[in-house]
Amino acid sequence: MSEPFGTLSDGTPVHRWTLERGGVRVRVLSYGGIVQSAEVPDRDGRRADVVLGFADLEGYLRHPEPFLGALVGRYANRIAGARFTLDGHTHTLEANDGPNTLHGGPHGFDKRVWHVDPVEHGVRLSRTSPDGEGGFPGRLEVSATYTLDAQGALRIAYEAVTDAPTVVNLTNHSYWNLAGAGHAGGHELRIAASRYTPVDGQLIPAGPPADVDGTRLDFRAARTVGSGYDHNFVLDKGATEAPVEVAELSDPASGRVLTVATTEPGLQLYTADHLGAPLSPGAGIALETQAFPDSPNRPDFPSTELRPGGVYTSETVYGFSAR
Repeated sequence: MSEPFGTLSDGTPVHRWTLERGGVRVRVLSYGGIVQSAEVPDRDGRRADVVLGFADLEGYLRHPEPFLGALVGRYANRIAGARFTLDGHTHTLEANDGPNTLHGGPHGFDKRVWHVDPVEHGVRLSRTSPDGEGGFPGRLEVSATYTLDAQGALRIAYEAVTDAPTVVNLTNHSYWNLAGAGHAGGHELRIAASRYTPVDGQLIPAGPPADVDGTRLDFRAARTVGSGYDHNFVLDKGATEAPVEVAELSDPASGRVLTVATTEPGLQLYTADHLGAPLSPGAGIALETQAFPDSPNRPDFPSTELRPGGVYTSETVYGFSAR
């Protein structure tokens, strides 16, 4: 089901699509590919919205920086110095995080209106990112398909092709609060990662991956999340052809459980400590499945290069249950 969800200043209409299956209701916007809401039952069958979002389009236009629920690209996370070199040519990007590029820059995929087509049990969003958009090379044909399976799991499958060598790294930037309100720091989290990428003061990777042993980044056994995290975890499974479960987030009070399965090699944990009004710090937890930050400048990291004739694919599944 689709319905109007406002109009941009240039007259472009925005629509909202509602997907419902397996006791779960998810709403997706054509603007930014945003997951606006996800209504999920607790252990007593009571549904609550477990994704941070705004009630109207104006909220997203006035407060773009948290990237609430958005499809971010061309490159999720940070690229140091807003530049990278590919095949001997240096590409200068739009900076929006001090000297760095974050989530594709100030005019990334999260601020674009996507074409939406209904598919079985979901919607397919697509757009053409022209050569040079945000400074990234190559004309990119990109799509993201959102579907609900019979159990109500939300599956997001990304695909992209290019006409020139480029880099691609896409993710969904939903903030989860399984209680439906309040501070999310009391949630419990497990991540199947024995290493993480240390960062400098600008959150750019510094040095090789390090062990989580003996650090506050060890989530190999479920424990309370707390606060103060904006880190990329090196998933033990690495990159895989099919999604593999890598994380579980749970709310002891409501019994709601979120599982995350992905094909990606990394998972960014962000506890949203810097969210500002009208939101509250720590109101949600982002679990961003992706390649490692600054990979275009780090040949020792898994490659994010995409070349003509190749196909970028990525898939993440968010499963919901209660106990």
